[in-house]
Amino acid sequence: MNPLPDGLVACLETLNPRQREAATHGDSPLLIVAGAGTGKTTTLAHRVACLIARGVDPSRILLMTFTRRAAAEMLRRVDHLLETSGLSASRADSGRRLAVSRRLWGGTFHSVATRLLRRHGGLIGLQPEFTILDRSDAEDLLNIVRSEVAPAAEDATRFPLKGTCLDIYSRCINTRQPLAGILESAFPWCREHEESLKELFRQYVDRKEAQSLLDYDDLLVFWHALVTDEAARAALGDPFDCVLVDEYQDTNVLQAEILRGLCPQGTGLTVVGDDAQSIYSFRAATVRNILDFPEEYPGTEVVLLEQNYRSTRPILEATNRVIALAAERHAKTLWTDKEAGSLPVVAQLQDEDEQTDFVVAEILHHREQGIPLRQQAVLFRASHHSLSLEVELSRRNIPFHKYGGLKFIETAHIRDLLAFLRLAENPRDSVAALRVLMLLPGIGRKRAGTLLELIDPTGQPFSAWKQWQPPADCRMEWTGLTSMLEHLTSGDRLNSDPSPQVDLVRRYYTPLLEKRYDRAQPRLNDLEQLVHIAGRFPDRSTFLSEITLDPPASTQDLAGPPVLDEDSLVLSTIHSAKGLEWDCVTVLNAADGSIPSDMSTGSEAEIAEELRLFYVALTRAKSHLTVCHPQRQYFSHRGRSDRHSWSRLTRFLPEEILKTFQLRRPQEESAGGTRPGGKKTPVRTTASIRDQLNQQW
Repeated sequence: MNPLPDGLVACLETLNPRQREAATHGDSPLLIVAGAGTGKTTTLAHRVACLIARGVDPSRILLMTFTRRAAAEMLRRVDHLLETSGLSASRADSGRRLAVSRRLWGGTFHSVATRLLRRHGGLIGLQPEFTILDRSDAEDLLNIVRSEVAPAAEDATRFPLKGTCLDIYSRCINTRQPLAGILESAFPWCREHEESLKELFRQYVDRKEAQSLLDYDDLLVFWHALVTDEAARAALGDPFDCVLVDEYQDTNVLQAEILRGLCPQGTGLTVVGDDAQSIYSFRAATVRNILDFPEEYPGTEVVLLEQNYRSTRPILEATNRVIALAAERHAKTLWTDKEAGSLPVVAQLQDEDEQTDFVVAEILHHREQGIPLRQQAVLFRASHHSLSLEVELSRRNIPFHKYGGLKFIETAHIRDLLAFLRLAENPRDSVAALRVLMLLPGIGRKRAGTLLELIDPTGQPFSAWKQWQPPADCRMEWTGLTSMLEHLTSGDRLNSDPSPQVDLVRRYYTPLLEKRYDRAQPRLNDLEQLVHIAGRFPDRSTFLSEITLDPPASTQDLAGPPVLDEDSLVLSTIHSAKGLEWDCVTVLNAADGSIPSDMSTGSEAEIAEELRLFYVALTRAKSHLTVCHPQRQYFSHRGRSDRHSWSRLTRFLPEEILKTFQLRRPQEESAGGTRPGGKKTPVRTTASIRDQLNQQW
């Protein structure tokens, strides 16, 4: 390999010794165990830069992350490092200088799978015009099949709904386990439907094959086939010299098998993660992948990143002790140069109402101390845990933002518009066709089913529709639909700018939207934005794939009245907070039954993941950490009443760990002054009270 240029050597000097060791590692398998706040992104970016500087072709480097934004940030850092070292770009034929990162393969598992299957899917017989089903569309297709497979069971028994059916199916695919085992461990109430579910899944798979549809799981399944089938692999060759995977603790069994197919001996393979932050088993992720990596790839070099750049020493001391409760882990002890800092706090509170009052008071206190609201976060195990707090924040006019809500692509009007384009892209897509047809007046499910049978995917797919006589109440809409589909499927629309096509659909769909939905204008604004978004993609196929795999959370409307609040408090579930950090973090409801959740204590593995989830919450804090324990919990699920129970502090804070926290009881603090030694100064004596009582006699 080439020696590193002086500029990059200077950049490496800014790393700590363990980071530098990981960045400059050779070709043998490498596991970087990166504790919370230890600079894993910086380390991984330096490793990519070192590989390129040493002569590895960027187009033969694969970098996989779990979000598109993470991949973009990583590649941006790589470009900066290479620019600093004088290797930032190569000259293209046009004379423009192209960033090296543009030649890397970077993205999520699913986006990389899509690119590879578009390019090489023919090796396993995959039709190049396949379309990708998002989660909602996959549920809809499964529901169509479900109504055919188990119509009697739906009425006679509690047959699982479409979302549950898809969860079971996806869990089987990604864990590589048989249906019976998945039902036994995760869906025991569905065991009686095992045979019906088998038939449902068989027909669902066959329906996707017949219609050239791929759901998210199929992208991984077919990529797996591409790299493990001997004939396909021989034709494909070895497309990558180096493979790097971020957040490896969040991978599932199928993804690990794909990596084994890409790097059978582990040569050039680097994985980065933290077993202590493996919290996504409900998505079929398994902590075993990172724990067992050294055994899976003999000769693995394990590098521990333990210097923390986020939290103060008292917070790290507490969090280190919490994660030490884990029975199995890559042992590490995080440390920091930030010696100053207050002890983390456990607040013993009477009930949820006092918890709400205490949290609001602490938030305002920190704000007065100079910590803006946006640098404060309140975290919770389940979304409903914050409802009382949200009401009080609104009452006191304290702005907040809660992570969650409906994604942009899941909204009905966006799914409607994309259905037109997906039908033009793949006329065999029955989910898209059914959605389009049932937008029209006078066409129900039965009539739509008849029209689906008239589609000819081998020739002019919609020619029979032009001959069909529609009901009188949708004659004009039908003529417009067939003309639009003819335009979208004619010529070279497949490879042309998708923006005019999206605009054509938008203009046709607008009157349908106005009749179908209330408050039409914001929805129409979304569609106009989608037209502009489409212009960023080279063709319709790429646009549909990208908008499905990496949808925006929302679109920005025209500016309205200014929001004059200077900042907003962050409310978030712990799962959504992973990877983020704030100056002040408050954790709600640290009581057994909430943390750990009473739904996740059925096995040692579930309890271990709940411990890791609690650890993730604690390690988001930089300077101030507060854990709230409301001791009285009311049974409010059937309306307000006085019925309640006493809760126990979470089992993840036993007595020996509580010594690293400051214990606070706000109800005592507010009862009066405090004498040295902790005793309160009485504001009145019992004798005076008894004297007053005696006056009644």
